[in-house]
Amino acid sequence: MTIIYIMPLTTDERIAMLTISEVYPLYLTKVEKKGRTAAELNQVIEWLTGIDDNQLKEMIDSKATFKTLFEYASLNPKAGFITGAICGVRVESIENELTRKVRYLDKLVDELAKGRKMEKILRQDIK
Repeated sequence: MTIIYIMPLTTDERIAMLTISEVYPLYLTKVEKKGRTAAELNQVIEWLTGIDDNQLKEMIDSKATFKTLFEYASLNPKAGFITGAICGVRVESIENELTRKVRYLDKLVDELAKGRKMEKILRQDIK
């Protein structure tokens, strides 16, 4: 009898495999509970990724993964100014590039849900 041991997925691998269609409704619920809108959420996503509403809808409908989303995305040059902790981990210290990008998005959604002004979220005050 042969025993095959399957290694569990790492956090980075699990994040890469998450689909936008799974996570977007969670983001939307989070921000709407705090009085923000889908349009504001989409604006934040577009600012970070360059992906507009129509492209985002296509990715949601096709069940694209975060890996696919960020392969297609043009990351905003100011994304590096997104700092802080998500799940107890500082986003600026995350080594895996894809995981860091996803956590940037998580951080922006958190800021939106916390009522931060859009100008601050979109780092418009940074030259």
